Amino acid sequence: MPVKVALAQVDATAGDVRGNASRVLEAIDEAKRLGAEVCAFPELVVVGYAPYDLLLRPDLVAEAWEATTIIAHEAKGLTVVLGTVQPIPGKRRVWNLAAVLSGGRIASTQAKTLLPAYEVFHDPRHFVPAPARVPVDVCGRKTGLLVCEDIWDEGYDVHPPAEQIAAGARLLIAPSASPYRQGVLKERLRHARRPGAPLIYVNGVGGQDELIYDGGSFVVDASGRLLAMLPRFEEAVQVVDIDAVPPIEEPVVDPDEELFGALVLGIRSFVRKNGLKKAFIGLSGGVDSALVACLAKEAIGGEAVHAIALPSRFNDPRSTECAAELARGLGIGFEVVSIEQLHVAALSTLGPVLEGDAGTTAENLQARLRCLVLMAHVNRRGGILLNTTNKTEATLGYGTLYGDLAGGLAPLMDVTKPEVYRLARWFNARHRVIPDFILDRPPSAELKPDQVDPFDYPHISPIAEAIVRGASRDELDAMGATEEEIGRVDRLLRHAEHKRWQAPVILKVSWTAFGLGRLVPVTHRHDRE
Repeated sequence: MPVKVALAQVDATAGDVRGNASRVLEAIDEAKRLGAEVCAFPELVVVGYAPYDLLLRPDLVAEAWEATTIIAHEAKGLTVVLGTVQPIPGKRRVWNLAAVLSGGRIASTQAKTLLPAYEVFHDPRHFVPAPARVPVDVCGRKTGLLVCEDIWDEGYDVHPPAEQIAAGARLLIAPSASPYRQGVLKERLRHARRPGAPLIYVNGVGGQDELIYDGGSFVVDASGRLLAMLPRFEEAVQVVDIDAVPPIEEPVVDPDEELFGALVLGIRSFVRKNGLKKAFIGLSGGVDSALVACLAKEAIGGEAVHAIALPSRFNDPRSTECAAELARGLGIGFEVVSIEQLHVAALSTLGPVLEGDAGTTAENLQARLRCLVLMAHVNRRGGILLNTTNKTEATLGYGTLYGDLAGGLAPLMDVTKPEVYRLARWFNARHRVIPDFILDRPPSAELKPDQVDPFDYPHISPIAEAIVRGASRDELDAMGATEEEIGRVDRLLRHAEHKRWQAPVILKVSWTAFGLGRLVPVTHRHDRE
């Protein structure tokens, strides 16, 4: 019998059980209006993904299970498949479930089997794996429920999709919370096509701290043909008649548009979900801060973004002029606050410390004074400081603690320097707001006369990124990396570990990002062979 399934990719917030349940019920009403028989939701939609140690609170788990029973009652007339948690009597850990709600009750459940413990995933800390996988009835069709990682089963000893099909499942539904990484959509489709059965994949959408959920829910048939795909980076409810709809072409993905959209969603979600009204940016006249300004304007609107230029006597006047021009073009707030008097006073106060050739000690004063001004604005006017450091700088330790590494959110700290230029030029080709001087000038911190950054970014960034993701020596040799370059990057990476541990929340957009996905100790002595 044909089944009309509504894919409901909704934006849930970790711990907000009441708000999440309300959003689920709104989507159920929309699914009913569209004539759906089944409505499928993402993984852990009731409690919000990723809840991490919020799941150690028994009251939250109990509230989520109670909310699931209430949703079941309210959803009468529609079968619902959604992700939730269920307490296990006598255990600290819980079930991560796909629950089938039908007839006003929780009709059946399937716990998640494969509990990932890599990158940002720490499932074994909170969940108990399913002991068995048994198809359930969904509108008269024997259906296998697979929770997120259960379809990413390569390399595991247990293979949930195969077990469900062997047990008679003729349809697979996969509630998921798969975070965005560049190129991840192709990987999701590849895994969804492997079982050789119709599969409904419902992904979450929205940002949750460093993680960005990009939506893009889809349906594939038994031959792996794409039947439907929901939009990326926005909430949506779409009904698909899985037995009647014709195949569609796989969408062509513009990698720059995709990455830009992910960063915009990450900023928007972080600002809104944390109740922040305004974002501040130190707009230097460089490409990194220019791109952050463009992202912030797209994410939360020009009226909520305020940029501050903070020149000293070492700044090229064109830096401030171009910052002002960019701000006007974007329609964001802007002002100039010179740090010259603060700098003179700091030099006077710290005179004995700065005797002789003080080098970076003297230079870093300016970065910290700029942070002092920026944070004064944040504290006085409310909001958040957006950090402008890119991933290459963070990898190489090229940033000042309590200075240009400060902020509440780092949109670019998982975006390499060449990617920053690429995204800025992509945006500028469409909007023409970034002055050419910003895009063409040599990168500079402008902390001393005629200063330029001490790196050939187009060459060193790919090497640094490869080392961060754990590339082999053969891979590095193939890139043309010399022994000296590898050793230098490795030393800089290791020596900056303490800085990255104190960095703001970093929006994760690559497969190996700093933050929760890369837990390297500050104190260690392992050298690359």
